Amino acid sequence: MEPFTPQTAAAKVQSAEDAWNTRDPDRVALAYTPDSRWRNRDTFLTGRDAIVAFLRDKWSRELDYALRKSLWSFNGNRIAVRFQYECHDPAGQWWRSYGNELWEFADDGLMRRREASINDVRITEADRRIFGPRPPQEHGQDIPLR
Repeated sequence: MEPFTPQTAAAKVQSAEDAWNTRDPDRVALAYTPDSRWRNRDTFLTGRDAIVAFLRDKWSRELDYALRKSLWSFNGNRIAVRFQYECHDPAGQWWRSYGNELWEFADDGLMRRREASINDVRITEADRRIFGPRPPQEHGQDIPLR
């Protein structure tokens, strides 16, 4: 795999955002190596089957999930990303989650390592600002800090 350029890094981030916004665990998992290693908050996973199971459980609890990712930096085969997503739980409480991810890619372009640190903030439905997948005209726009 060639080192990332500003254009290829931004495209990889947008592609990940688009895939996650489908909320299709099988589709999302295809972006990762079969033996991909993850840390998501306090959960450690290895392999696509574990990723699919994790995402199925996640999206059964995080309803109407909508995500925005923003490229923070890149070097060689690694990318750092900021992200925010909003969802509500089964009781109707809305949440905005703020996070950072570190990604490492294999030579074939699939992600072999993902580490995510995430904080959740209660919001009201009126405070929402992320509604479904990002429209194409907003691709590449940064997400606000708050």
